[in-house]
Amino acid sequence: MVRSFFFLILFFLPFHLLHAQPNVHPQSNEYEWPSDPAVKKKLDKWQDRKFGMIIHWGLYAVPGMIESWALCSEDWIERDSTQSYDDFKKWYWGLSRKFDPVKFNPEQWAKAGKDAGMKYLVFTTKHHDGFCMFDTKQTDFSIAKGPFAGNARADVAKYVFDAFRKQDFMIGAYFSKPDWHTEYYWWPKYATPDRNNNYDIRKHPWRWNKYKEYTFNQVGELMHHYGPVDILWLDGGWVRPLETVNEEVRSWGAAIPAWSQDIDMPKIASMARSAQPGILIVDRTVHGPYENYQTPEQRIPEKQIGHPWESCMTLGNAWGYVANDQYKSASQVIHSLIEIVAKGGSLLLGVGPGADGTIPSEAVRRLEEIGKWTSLNGEAIYNTRITRNYNDGDAWFTQSKDGKKCFAMVCLKEGAAMPGKVSWKGNIPKKGSRMVLLETGKAVKWNTDGSAVNVSLPASLKASPALAFSFDVN
Repeated sequence: MVRSFFFLILFFLPFHLLHAQPNVHPQSNEYEWPSDPAVKKKLDKWQDRKFGMIIHWGLYAVPGMIESWALCSEDWIERDSTQSYDDFKKWYWGLSRKFDPVKFNPEQWAKAGKDAGMKYLVFTTKHHDGFCMFDTKQTDFSIAKGPFAGNARADVAKYVFDAFRKQDFMIGAYFSKPDWHTEYYWWPKYATPDRNNNYDIRKHPWRWNKYKEYTFNQVGELMHHYGPVDILWLDGGWVRPLETVNEEVRSWGAAIPAWSQDIDMPKIASMARSAQPGILIVDRTVHGPYENYQTPEQRIPEKQIGHPWESCMTLGNAWGYVANDQYKSASQVIHSLIEIVAKGGSLLLGVGPGADGTIPSEAVRRLEEIGKWTSLNGEAIYNTRITRNYNDGDAWFTQSKDGKKCFAMVCLKEGAAMPGKVSWKGNIPKKGSRMVLLETGKAVKWNTDGSAVNVSLPASLKASPALAFSFDVN
């Protein structure tokens, strides 16, 4: 994952301090709808799901630090000034000899996701540091080759995918296009000044072709040996054809080399869809045929968007595991989910297991709290589509796919007493229709006053993050 926009300050070691990288993955209006019928069908299925879990888990879980980025020598990253950069990299790479997640429990992860009401998974098979969370044959730098090698579940991705499939999740494989560990991307002959490959591809085409082969083979392993995969989620948008670099990319503030970091996405996509027909490919920020949905990061777009997208956001402040992380409240997450769905998107919520292989208990509790709401009000979230009038103050609106039923979701202030009534303007129910409060399944009284809809609430209602109603529309 590229750095969090709202990543305030994270102490991942007592002496390592990182600052936020601004302008990461903004929303774009440039979108190309897929033409393949199988991809269209898969995309429609994904748009029904609305709520997913992204899991960052790798070497960075051992010290509980920022994922991969400490390796990158850019001016927004700070490290201990008494340690050389080379020594830091050696220390970081050496974490592979300590990563032994003896309590690895993907069933716990999948249960926590299901309990929250999540419907799809994106799992980091490899982040930018190049450490593989699957049994790749292309490198020994993987979870299956270190101290965890003797464990029956050493091929971690396989068991993660299996656990989530058993809970009826769509399966997504996160894969980093850059790989800072392999000499085909960061050649030890040269320094590693930033996130880009560190040699001129035009002068060393053989080396870059080896990197393209390396990348193709690793994606091929994931596509052919890990069961049905619904989403290939590709991160590291600076690895792209030079001609696709636009003002949006320049706004990231990162260096842009004079050569093209083209890994031949048409070839990768063709192979992936031969192995996994209809698979969604999410080549983040590289607009065109291989960006089947867009992924604004740590933010919600200002307005409703008609093409497919998801907001990828963290449950805490960090993508991966960090000790004593501060988690968002269930109300915050639910309010974000409601707004995102009303604007036409999905919420992909980030959770980071610890080095032992379990999700922290506080994160599990948050997910359970979120699930108490989604289990009662999910009809207004799942399998819905956007409405023309999608928002009025604290009220957000969706509709059933057939357009016959409208849903109103009214966000309530956290900690406030339950009001006696709620109101909104627009989306007036059909005259004489029955309005149902989803959390009780019972009808509620309503009336109109001009363009306003007023709904009386039962006195017995307990505090809730939001109230959801269903009603017929004209």
